[in-house]
Amino acid sequence: MNKILGILFTVLVLVSCNSQKVYSDFDISYSRSGGYAPMYENLLIKGNNAHYSLEEAGKKYTHDFKISDEDLKKLDQTLSQNNFRRIQEDHKKLYDHVTTSINVKKGPNEGSKSDASMMMPNFTTNWNNILNVFQEVINNNVKKQ
Repeated sequence: MNKILGILFTVLVLVSCNSQKVYSDFDISYSRSGGYAPMYENLLIKGNNAHYSLEEAGKKYTHDFKISDEDLKKLDQTLSQNNFRRIQEDHKKLYDHVTTSINVKKGPNEGSKSDASMMMPNFTTNWNNILNVFQEVINNNVKKQ
């Protein structure tokens, strides 16, 4: 009996660890979370594979899709043209605010930025241009139910 429980526990641990891999193994990530009525939105890209998830108002939605080379190129160009690595974050305290974070783990735009404390005023246009391209990719590839 103990042997069966041990094997079952091991399988359970392996399955749960593997299910979290999608959230750690990515080249580019875009995530939004927070607000008065908390919501969690994630877009994770690894190569041409993308994983989208949304949790809002007690509902969960996930969608896996192939992202086109054209969309990847557009993301990369927008990050470069808007100087993603040079965008400066403000350090004011904000509460009950939907926060957007972008992490790039490879390529010339490698870095991490978050608007948890907003962006410095002279970088808001750059930041918004980048956010718009991510939202465009989501809107073109994900049919929310």
